[in-house]
Amino acid sequence: MFAHGLHRLGERVSSRSARPWIALVCGWAIIAVLGMAAAGEIARQDARADLARQADAAAALHAAVLRSELEKHRSLPVVLSQDPEVVALLSGVASGDADLVSAKLETVANQTRAAAIYVLDRNGVARAASNWRQPTSFVGSDYAFRPYFRGAVQEGEAEFFALGTVSGRPGLYLARRIGSAAAPVGVVVVKVEFDALEADWRSSGEPAYVTDSRGVVLVTSVPEWRFRRSRTLTPAEREAILADQTLSGQALAPLPFDSETAGAGRVVRTAVGGPASDWILSQTETDTPGWTLHLLDPIGGTIVANVWSARAVAGLLATLLAVGAGVVLRRRQQAMAKAVAEEQARAELERRIDDRTKELRAANGKLSREMDERRRAEASREVLREELVQANKLATLGQIAAGVAHEINQPVAAIRTHADTANAYLDRDDPEAARRSLGRVAELTGRIGVITDELRAFSRKSTQGVSAVSPAAAIDGALLLIGGRLREGGVELVRTGDAELKVQAEPIRLEQVVVNLVQNAFEAMTEAGTSDPTLTIDVAKKGRRIEIVVGDNGPGVDAAVAANLFTPFVTTKSAGLGLGLVICRDIVAGFGGELSLRPAPTGAQFVISLKPAA
Repeated sequence: MFAHGLHRLGERVSSRSARPWIALVCGWAIIAVLGMAAAGEIARQDARADLARQADAAAALHAAVLRSELEKHRSLPVVLSQDPEVVALLSGVASGDADLVSAKLETVANQTRAAAIYVLDRNGVARAASNWRQPTSFVGSDYAFRPYFRGAVQEGEAEFFALGTVSGRPGLYLARRIGSAAAPVGVVVVKVEFDALEADWRSSGEPAYVTDSRGVVLVTSVPEWRFRRSRTLTPAEREAILADQTLSGQALAPLPFDSETAGAGRVVRTAVGGPASDWILSQTETDTPGWTLHLLDPIGGTIVANVWSARAVAGLLATLLAVGAGVVLRRRQQAMAKAVAEEQARAELERRIDDRTKELRAANGKLSREMDERRRAEASREVLREELVQANKLATLGQIAAGVAHEINQPVAAIRTHADTANAYLDRDDPEAARRSLGRVAELTGRIGVITDELRAFSRKSTQGVSAVSPAAAIDGALLLIGGRLREGGVELVRTGDAELKVQAEPIRLEQVVVNLVQNAFEAMTEAGTSDPTLTIDVAKKGRRIEIVVGDNGPGVDAAVAANLFTPFVTTKSAGLGLGLVICRDIVAGFGGELSLRPAPTGAQFVISLKPAA
């Protein structure tokens, strides 16, 4: 089983789809390794450059402190070489007192923190010294062999770093000649020791040392490095240094690191008060000729941290690049797989289409027949709807026939009476009176014509489209048909509203709706035996709509029936079919309006809400 799994894995790896992924992984590994190596090296160089700049700044600061210390003491030989008491002592004048000068030198040394101040005569013998009270007093000692004495006599001034012949302590000797070069009378010497300065350097944690022009360490924060050399010396140089600076043969050992090839900004490794560690070596020139200040700035983990950070970023970028490439590759493979799947699905679909062509044709034919039947059914439904509206209209005419007959019978009886009256006037030879009677007959005939015209118009099927219609005119036509019944039933008619408003509707159908609503109100009040029956018709504009409100003071609509009032075959009449309001609502909806029942304190209120005519 394990061998079979390895075989399948090998097949999968060797498959065509796996090759790009293998190439991607290999490319990612190569780019990541190279990128991390390059980024690490760049970060190493940058970190080293930053540390070197910091070390240079620190070295410049150390050099400034050294310069300040030396400048403070360099003025002493100049001042003392012009002191009258010192000059008198060396010139052999009787007033010169060695103890007095020594006391002065002692005071000056205490105030300036100089290690020692002494005065030599022209032969190099100390005549006065600041340590004249101590057992190691320089008074009477011969320093003619010292290079600083010879240099001061010859050049006027000299500086020399060496071990003290008496104290054995290292220091810088500042010497200045008293008198002219042709007739020198002596030399003033100030010895400067750097213990306090070296202690300050030591406390900073950055080893520092100063070398002279021959590479010998003179001032240092590491006492073990003093009088070591930073470069290789010739035998002659070695002998001269040992003699001049009164050093032993054990001095001039090399520094404990490769200082000869390690220039400024280089990394050196040495132990300073602990285990060996890496340091950045920086150096700067000082104001003292031939002196160079060197500073070791600790590296610690700065470079390593920067290198690893840069490598991590480079590795992350390479990984993100690989992930992006992987996403693109995956999408490309998915697109290719989708294209192949779509091609296969298309082929399969074509095959299925070919297999099912006959079934689809049969289904299509069946669907076409069903659509034709549905269109015929829709046409039949529309015809039935129109027939139902017309039937409702005719049924309404049948219900109002008695009232219309009453409206016609009265003018017909009056016509007969006026006709008989006209004949009588003619028999009496009164043509004017006969003419008045005949005129009245013509008026009554016109009234009958208006009623019959309204009946004919109401009974015909509506062929007009939606147009601007006056609700007042529609109400007038409806009342012309049903007004007789209202008067016979003793119903008080109250009409209010704006007669100038116009709505979008079909005039005959709007009249039909009003007739239905007025007749329903009349029948509701009649069946309930309402005393003082009152019918109100109001036309008013409400917001963006125009409302025709038909109300009565009858019994109203039962709440149980009101919810389904516009449902077919729901009615409150004992002999009603429940289709009148349904038909009226459909007619109003055809105008783009709405028919609804509005709650009222007494009776019922039906509201026809229509769009105003533009």
